[in-house]
Amino acid sequence: MTAAGKVYLVGAGPGDPGLLTLKGRRCLEDADVVVHDSLVDVRILDFAKPDAHLLHTGKETGGRSVPQPTIGRLLCAHAAQGETVVRLYDGDPMLFDRGGEEAEELAAAGIPFEIVPGVTSALAVPAYAGIPLTHSDYASGVAVVSDRTEVGEDIPHRMNPATLAGVGGTLVVLMGTRQLPNIMQRLMTCGLPADTPAALVRGGTQADQQVLTGTVGTIAARAAQEEFEPPAVVVVGDVARLRERLAWLESKPLFGKRIAVTRPRDQAGRFAELLEARGAEVFRFPTIETVPPASYRELDTALDALADYDWLVFTSVNGVRFFFERLQHRRQDIRDLAGVRIAAIGPETARSVEARHLRVDAMPDAYVAEALIDVLKAENARRILLPRAAEARAVLPDTLRAFGARVDEVAAYRTVRPRLRTEMRHDLFRGGRLDLLTFTSSSTVRNFMAGFSGDDVADLLGNVPVGCIGPITAATARQHGLRVTVQPAAYTIPAFADAIVGHFHDSQQRSER
Repeated sequence: MTAAGKVYLVGAGPGDPGLLTLKGRRCLEDADVVVHDSLVDVRILDFAKPDAHLLHTGKETGGRSVPQPTIGRLLCAHAAQGETVVRLYDGDPMLFDRGGEEAEELAAAGIPFEIVPGVTSALAVPAYAGIPLTHSDYASGVAVVSDRTEVGEDIPHRMNPATLAGVGGTLVVLMGTRQLPNIMQRLMTCGLPADTPAALVRGGTQADQQVLTGTVGTIAARAAQEEFEPPAVVVVGDVARLRERLAWLESKPLFGKRIAVTRPRDQAGRFAELLEARGAEVFRFPTIETVPPASYRELDTALDALADYDWLVFTSVNGVRFFFERLQHRRQDIRDLAGVRIAAIGPETARSVEARHLRVDAMPDAYVAEALIDVLKAENARRILLPRAAEARAVLPDTLRAFGARVDEVAAYRTVRPRLRTEMRHDLFRGGRLDLLTFTSSSTVRNFMAGFSGDDVADLLGNVPVGCIGPITAATARQHGLRVTVQPAAYTIPAFADAIVGHFHDSQQRSER
């Protein structure tokens, strides 16, 4: 008999992946099946393992969706087969969503389940718009209601609008845009002053966040005039007037920009965090994956003879990682490197070496292989071990051999194309949603382009600008017909992030002239 699986009812939060809870992320990483709604941000699905089965249920306002009874049967069926299932909801599963009903179905079927709360949009979206729901000078209470077509009629019965006046409180209406004129009129009919501040927040916590402010008497007309489409969060109360002073998200230099990062999944984090800290909405779109070499024979032979080398040269963080992992696997350690000098290309590679309690003896000013050649010539390097990617450029070993050095170039790892979810690719690149596509190596460019076989890349990308970390990567991108507009002076991730900020700042200034 197949052991029963388990269902996790997980709140994804309002959009920003940073608001997903740690437990929610762990559930996604372990899930065999993910059942999700349309409003769940596609970036959150990237936390699921590559072979997880993603089931889209729709549930978007006005769109087609899987019937609710079918969703319950899906959850039960997959769990009954022994699978770990995540039912992923926008916001929180227990606040104006179907988490309670679906939990009842699971309990009735004898399926084990857990509820993992999420950050509700009722709290997070106003906060990202600079609107505190309570404030010692303006509001001491909050009421949260949902628009289910009848909400405009029910609001006066659920909450006395008089409590919103003066030192009363704040009203938050989720999915209230379609009923906005009715809601505002009934609030005024029940005694709420027409000049009570009100705000609408659309796309809260995301790059397309838009905020519209007004009063109970004007906000509906303003929304119609601006064609402010749902879904949106409605905030009514004196706290809405604080938006003018407390708006913080829009002040970030990359607010509103969507940027794709094509670094390997295990290396994208730092780059993405630098961009997100500056306000960008980052899509992780790994086009390469680093894996062990097809054979360790050459590397093992070199590790047996480490004392014969006078230089050990690392060209990337990956080379450092795989070299020392193999060294440790063979029950060797840094003592075997006594007498061997170390060279590294770039400060990140150097830091990776130094994290292993070793000193880097040489690093060129320019962070490319060609610059290292002059350094090693000056040091009269004669016996060089070069552990790196199996398919790396030949310029470094060939040139070193040309001036008389013996170079053992060994494969410490190889890069392959990871399995990509095509729906994410098309969601990103169709419809002009992307503001910048970034590459950090020539292999990321080549694998990216290879992933579009059969597609018209020019049509798919349109005029999306491209950023490259250095000249070699940029040359590869141009060879593939891509338009490179961002390239840092220093070939490092922090410098790349700074160059991206500068690019959009300059573009903004040009557009304002």
